[in-house]
Amino acid sequence: MKALAVLSVALFSVTAGAQNLSASPTYTTWNLSSGFTPDPVSVSIAAGGSDQVTISGCAGYIMNSAPDARLNFTSGALPLSIYVNSSADTTLVVNRPDGSWICDDDSGSGRNPVITMSSPQSGQYDIWVGNYNGTDTPAATLYVTELTPSW
Repeated sequence: MKALAVLSVALFSVTAGAQNLSASPTYTTWNLSSGFTPDPVSVSIAAGGSDQVTISGCAGYIMNSAPDARLNFTSGALPLSIYVNSSADTTLVVNRPDGSWICDDDSGSGRNPVITMSSPQSGQYDIWVGNYNGTDTPAATLYVTELTPSW
């Protein structure tokens, strides 16, 4: 199991393309409170889409409207990680409860992204799983955990 390092993630204050934060998620909505079980929760998805996202240190293609998943989260004392496992080169874009955006590409195992928040906010997280190659939509699994991510 790979130890998880503190991440430096790109922050940006504008929406990425035409992302619709009020649209129903394509795959799932999780309503979780700190200490949730089972941990992790996961959903199988097709990564990528037609909207190119270029954020400092993170690029790829995501779905052009609705998020892939939504997490309604009540935080506690534990950190929160959102991560992806795929054989493809994936990226992760998250809109946090305060409206700020975070993105990661390749901080996890291999070419997989992970975003870890040591003091997560309570509220709604909208999550898009992107693909570095905009011409396909590879299979991926999206995870949410308060434990150390494992691939």
